[in-house]
Amino acid sequence: MRGYIWIVFVILLLPSQAFGVRIKEIASFEGLRDNHLIGYGLVVGLEGTGDKSGTEFTVQSLVNMLNRFGIKVDPDKVKVKNVAAVVVTADLPPLVRPGTRIDVLVSSIGDAKSLQGGTLLFTPLRGADGQIYAVAQGPVSVGGFLAGGEATTVQKNHLTVGRIPNGALVEKEVPIHFRDRVSLVLRNPDFTTMARMKERINEAFGQEIARPVDAMKMVINIPEGYRGRIVEFLSRVEALDIPVDVRSRVVINERTGTIVMGENVRISTVAVSHGNLSVEIRRSAEVSQPPPLSPGQTVVTPKEEVTVKEGKARLLMVEGGVTIGDLVRGLNALGVTPRDLIAILQAIKAAGALQAELELI
Repeated sequence: MRGYIWIVFVILLLPSQAFGVRIKEIASFEGLRDNHLIGYGLVVGLEGTGDKSGTEFTVQSLVNMLNRFGIKVDPDKVKVKNVAAVVVTADLPPLVRPGTRIDVLVSSIGDAKSLQGGTLLFTPLRGADGQIYAVAQGPVSVGGFLAGGEATTVQKNHLTVGRIPNGALVEKEVPIHFRDRVSLVLRNPDFTTMARMKERINEAFGQEIARPVDAMKMVINIPEGYRGRIVEFLSRVEALDIPVDVRSRVVINERTGTIVMGENVRISTVAVSHGNLSVEIRRSAEVSQPPPLSPGQTVVTPKEEVTVKEGKARLLMVEGGVTIGDLVRGLNALGVTPRDLIAILQAIKAAGALQAELELI
């Protein structure tokens, strides 16, 4: 584990070079996003693993469906062990057209044991506005099985949730209109990155078309030469490279002893003293033998020896403004382990000398 930690440090201590990241990796155009869809439906064809008769909403749904087909039934005489009520969810990608197929997720909401082998019946999927955007139907794939008898059963994977690849047909698209301007939204808001993005876009098009609104949103006016050629304009904007600025942060995983530090982490003047205390308990057995020909008996008695060792604590002075490389080299001089380093970093942060965010995961 210790060797792994130092490998992480060595990688981060390599000389940093300015590099660019495409705008499409750090930002997205406002309005171009997924939309959640949801629907309620029935899965039929189950082999006795559906909802029980006491599940009223399943019985009511089945009876209502049969009534729409002109079949009148008594709800009290309906058994639904081969039917399961489910909630169907899907994500509608941006710019999809009617006729496109998308994946759906089917989840049981009753007391069904398994959806294995079932088929989802015609299920409309609605958006947040209540309108129908897709229709789902098809065989459910659970990726597992349930087998056994009355005495024992064997189950693999979660059987009450399944997927239908390409199981929904898009019936309506989400309208997106680009008029004379578009908006870019940063996934991680940052004023420095926003300023650099503005300069890069204006430089690429040779005119002042980009105007930041805040650390997250930028408005871009579409140039006259790209009116009617919105796809070419958006493609050129998202392909531009810009240097990304991030906050200084130290991330610690106490479960694995992993520590990752950014290159801009700085330390104020601080003195660090660290020592280890170890307690060792040894147990041995002593045998007591009676004299020859005596009526005594051999007795075995346990013996414990406790040894306490305290490591030599050395004082390390860290000057203000040092980089992460100076800090690591200094802590290595103390011979600290990854677990010790975590405790030292937390103490430095508590002392107000660590000029970075400390995040525990």
